[in-house]
Amino acid sequence: MHYYQRLRDLREDADKKQADIAELLGISRQHYSLYERGVRELPMHHFITLARYYNVSLDYLAGLIDKPRKLN
Repeated sequence: MHYYQRLRDLREDADKKQADIAELLGISRQHYSLYERGVRELPMHHFITLARYYNVSLDYLAGLIDKPRKLN
């Protein structure tokens, strides 16, 4: 799975809108939408913020593994 699909799945599972996550990251909703569509690469500092927010490991968020691992 590509990380951008994982971004969308996690957001939808948390019942959040793109605008909610964009606010968390300090960017516009339009900018965040580009990440979810795979048009722009998500910077590492946003990966870290989202991993903490969703309480999942970076390898899960990046789509490298299929089973989520919680952060300690």
